[in-house]
Formats: sequence, structure tokens, C-alpha cells
Amino acid sequence: MVSTIRSTVYPKDCTFAPSDWDALAPFWYPIAFSREVTDQPIAAKLLDQRLVVWRTSAGVSVANDICLHRGIPLSMGFVEGDHLICKYHGFHYSTDGRCVLVPADPNASIPAKLCLKTYPAIEAYGLVWTSLGGGDHPLPDFHEWDDSDYQQILPEAVDLNAAAGRQMEGFLDVAHFAWVHQKSFGDRSNPIVPHYEVTKTPTGLKAEYLSNVSNFPKAMQDRAPADFQWMRIFEVFLPFTARLTVLFPNEGRLCILNAASPVSARKTRIFCPICRNFDKDMSLEPVYEFNYQVFAEDQEVVEAQYPEDLPLELRAESHIRADQTSIAYRKGLSALGLGATYTA
Repeated sequence: MVSTIRSTVYPKDCTFAPSDWDALAPFWYPIAFSREVTDQPIAAKLLDQRLVVWRTSAGVSVANDICLHRGIPLSMGFVEGDHLICKYHGFHYSTDGRCVLVPADPNASIPAKLCLKTYPAIEAYGLVWTSLGGGDHPLPDFHEWDDSDYQQILPEAVDLNAAAGRQMEGFLDVAHFAWVHQKSFGDRSNPIVPHYEVTKTPTGLKAEYLSNVSNFPKAMQDRAPADFQWMRIFEVFLPFTARLTVLFPNEGRLCILNAASPVSARKTRIFCPICRNFDKDMSLEPVYEFNYQVFAEDQEVVEAQYPEDLPLELRAESHIRADQTSIAYRKGLSALGLGATYTA
């Protein structure tokens, strides 16, 4: 009998099936705000892997959050010069993860195995992104973040006790506006979903949805012309990031990046950079309040969904015509190699 030896070392108490973890690991996910990675290391978690994030003159570094000497989280330590220093015995680690100094024995020869597992890091859209599997895929596109014609807005992250796939599907869903968001911008007297098209793209899918459902908050609905048709363009970057572009009156553009970072199979952290080219001189407080209200409305539903799994076997749940985007999204996840009982 021939045994198969896996080269991948999965996180302790991993909540993902090994094949699903392998399929998800190569993609980029946000794990922190750039603004919070300053002169102290911080802890993060992605796909059940505990990570430490720290900044030096070389930029941001990401590694497994454990000192290889006595198992202390390095996020408890501090940064001095260009070294990450363990709180317990002061072991110094360089930006590439190598232990370069043992203070108790400074002349000791440090073995090569005393080196942290590190991961690539990119700062983009106000966020720190990493990949546990090499980052072979492109970063999701959100070029408005670097466009001077747009205002950049970065709300706080939202933590969900739910699978990333369920949250993503809810973000893409247009039939729930009238019901879940009736207090923020939806209208129960206007529940009909007009026909829309979904096309496959190199990164996932694209859906263009035209309707008369206003994107203004309830208190500002009068700003939209009575006959205005709202175009919403959804672009999915598999597995868990989607960009929504909403075309406002007078050539206004609102761009929202929904980046769902899978902390574990059923815990998700949502990062949501926003850009707009209108109302740039107005207070941002209403923008934050509206964003948090909409996400809170979604959170109540997504955390209650059962089963918690996002079923990739299409026959497991019923579908209607308005679910074209959801169906295409589930097919896209299946194409990545995720299992039918995939949970995140």
C-alpha cells in the first residue's frame, strides 16, 4: 500500500477541508488596515493561520505569529530598527523571517531552521493584503483608490460569524433590496428584479443590473430624478472579493470593494474601501453611518442562514430567475476546486 504524504502543513485546528484550504490559499486577502500597522506588530488570522504583521523601513512583513524558540506570539513583541523582537527572550527576526540575534548568547551560531514562515505582502486600497499560497493571482482591481478625481473612504471592518461565501453571495444579490434593506434604501412596494445579464470574466464574473431602485439613503431619496434608472455593475474577483460600481445622477460614480477575508470557515472579516467622485466636500459621517447600517442589515440575515455552508451543489437549494449572479458565483467557486460541502 502506497501512502500519500502531504507537503502542506495546515494550521492547527484547521476548520477547512485540506482540498478547500489548498484551493483558497493562493489568492490575495486583506488582513489589516495599513493605518494600524505602525511601530508595533499586530495579530491577524487568515484561513485559520495565525499571523503577525509588522512594519520596518523595508515596508510591511507578514509571518506566522509564533517565536520558534518557546512558542510566544510575536504580535506580543515590538519592532526596533528593522527587527521584530520577541517579548519572551528577545529573539530578533529580520524582515525575511530569519532569526539574526539571540541576546542571551549573542555569539551563538543560529541554525537556518530558526526562520519564520513568511508570506508576501502588498499594501493597496488602504489595506494590507497577503496570500498563504504564493499570490499567483492578481490583486482585485480598485484603481479609483489612486485616482485624484475620487474621494477615498475607508470604514471600519465588519466581523461576521458566517462563511465568506454566504456573505459574498448576499453582497451580489439584488432580490433582497426590498426586504432586507427596506429601512436603509429599499422599498417593499418595488420588489421586482428586471432581467439582467451575467458574463464570465478572467477573474470571475460580471453582472450589470439596471433598475429604478435608488441607491440614496431614505432621507436623501429626493435627490434622485423620478425617472432615473440606476445601473449597478458587479465584478467578482474569485473567491471572495467583489467590486460594485453604482452610476449616480450627473455622472456620479460610487465604487465599493467588498473584500471578505476568511478568518476561518465560518468567521469572516469584511473590509470595504469606498470611492466616489461626487459630494466630496460633504461630511463623511453620513457615509459611514449608511455603510454600517446596510452591513448590519445584511449581517442579521447572513449569520442566521442555515445551513451555514454555501452549497455548491446547485440542486441543494432552490433558485429563481433573479439568482443568476448567485448561480454563476457558485459555479465559479466549484471551478476553483472547492468541494460541494464547502463551508467558507
